[in-house]
Amino acid sequence: MPKQAAFFDEQSDGPDPSLVTEAAERAAALLVRGARGSEDAAVTERLVHLADDEGIETIAALWAHAAADTLSGCLWRLYLLRSWVYADPAAAARQFEAGRSRAELARVVAGVADPPGPDALRAMIDQVLRGIAEGDFADVLFRAAAFSRVVAAGRATLADVPDGEVRRMLATAEQLEAAGHLELAGRLG
Repeated sequence: MPKQAAFFDEQSDGPDPSLVTEAAERAAALLVRGARGSEDAAVTERLVHLADDEGIETIAALWAHAAADTLSGCLWRLYLLRSWVYADPAAAARQFEAGRSRAELARVVAGVADPPGPDALRAMIDQVLRGIAEGDFADVLFRAAAFSRVVAAGRATLADVPDGEVRRMLATAEQLEAAGHLELAGRLG
């Protein structure tokens, strides 16, 4: 075999996907489990603004392909929701408002101020993420699931929202809720 062929045969095709998954899950565990109970307000604020500071693309590279029943998968969904609310707070408020009467219990669990304007939704989603460090992670997941459920119900009533977007938001709600139950049982990451 010529030297060139041997050289290329010895090179890897990139990082081992299992090692990337393991590293992503370890990073998520450090964020969720390491921040809990921290009395440093700066730690909490860094968690809330992680996507702003590092970029959602960086987070996506780590967690976007993670299963919904993992810490990294949960963090991906949480940061994706926050990024959407910040990118289009008027649409988020409109969709939440449209779903409030169709998902009463979820609306209460989500904890959004009444009326749910853009500023109230940004404040709520940041408060949910603060819960990673300041509260119970299961509560964080249940609140985010409730918010997603109300938005999905709202999207279903709006003629200008494609069915695929309704289904995606409903799937996110169901995934976060299931992860919340896993967290309560001590079986999440």
